[in-house]
Amino acid sequence: MLREFKEFIARGNVIDLAIAVVIGAAFGKIITSFVEGVLMPPIGLLLGNVDFTNLFIDLSGQRPVSLADAQLKGLPVIAYGMFLNDVINFVIIAFVIFLIIKSVNRLRAAPPPPPNTKDCPYCLTAIPLEATRCAACCSDVAAA
Repeated sequence: MLREFKEFIARGNVIDLAIAVVIGAAFGKIITSFVEGVLMPPIGLLLGNVDFTNLFIDLSGQRPVSLADAQLKGLPVIAYGMFLNDVINFVIIAFVIFLIIKSVNRLRAAPPPPPNTKDCPYCLTAIPLEATRCAACCSDVAAA
């Protein structure tokens, strides 16, 4: 069993996956910091100085001043602002990752396959590379 485990770990794709998880976690922290520190303040400003994290519904009826006040007093609240903030963060992060993956895939585009046809020198019809006679004009052509 130990030998099988060593073979499993020694596979290249397991190592690649581990590296991807570490890099993904680090990249996720960068994007989260960007979203929370750079993007969300202007969005909150555009929406009338709203700080999404402080939006809540008081279930106790005691009308706390802020979410922190309600949590300090142990009052039951629905902190929908935190949820809304997390949803917006997720959408922005997912969009940024989509753009990065799209650009990487564009860079890694597969080269076009080699041509498998040639043009007939007489009628310019595409014919297979191995053809010795054109199907359109019946001319003899040299094989490639």
